[in-house]
Amino acid sequence: MGSLEFGSHVSASGGVDLSIPRAAALEMTACQIFTKNERQWNAKPLDPGVIDRFKSNWQGAGLKQVVAHDSYLINVASPDEALWARSKAALMHELERCDQLGVPYLVSHPGAHVGSGVEAGIERVAKAINEIHRETPEGKAIVLIETTAGQGTALGRTFEEIASIIAQLDDKSRIGVCLDTCHIFAAGYDIRDQASYDETMASFDEVIGLDRLKCIHLNDSQKGLGSRVDRHAHIGQGEIGAAGFGFIVNDPRLAGLPGILDTPKENDDEEDKMNLATLRGLINA
Repeated sequence: MGSLEFGSHVSASGGVDLSIPRAAALEMTACQIFTKNERQWNAKPLDPGVIDRFKSNWQGAGLKQVVAHDSYLINVASPDEALWARSKAALMHELERCDQLGVPYLVSHPGAHVGSGVEAGIERVAKAINEIHRETPEGKAIVLIETTAGQGTALGRTFEEIASIIAQLDDKSRIGVCLDTCHIFAAGYDIRDQASYDETMASFDEVIGLDRLKCIHLNDSQKGLGSRVDRHAHIGQGEIGAAGFGFIVNDPRLAGLPGILDTPKENDDEEDKMNLATLRGLINA
């Protein structure tokens, strides 16, 4: 039986082409990258040489899955017109960079409504994505809306909120979902025992559809069930515990999806090695 393709968010420091060898050195079969500095609005255009080396490195490393994550500055749920317009343009630009690199998915937080209300925020998100789709009819990269812990006014805490965004999109073929284990747990979805895991996944399938699930972020949670606090922990060392991740890595419906670590780490990769080993050790023989 197959499992997820395991990897982590790897650094693109020095050039996005260097991210692939870093993933390969840790024997990952998947990875997540930023295609630009995630804490700045602007970015230099991708150098053609970097693009070529990225694709060559990817092919040579044999990674099965590569996804990107967009900038933390983007908020397409914002009621502020200037910030919304800037966020929409930035999101479209990040999708274009993914297309240049051949990366199929861009993970994106749905944003925060900043007091305007959940329904208004959802409408803003859908409006931005609809406009991007209309303005880039040839675009290939797909936005993956990430589940969130629901801190503050962040959207995406419930599967229903994400489903509501998707429902308002004209082109539903260009949208998917990234499920973050820490985030859903902090939002109130339990996965610590078989019954609760089955219930949570059945809810996801009923409300959103498992066919839309294209990526999983594998993070334990420092905080408790329903805390709505987004604090990642190493696999098996948080409130979810190892058993919950065992259900995920052995779920045949998820086989082949990228399973991306976004757990705390220093620069020496030891934490990634530890977490990857823990995950692989949970796979039933």
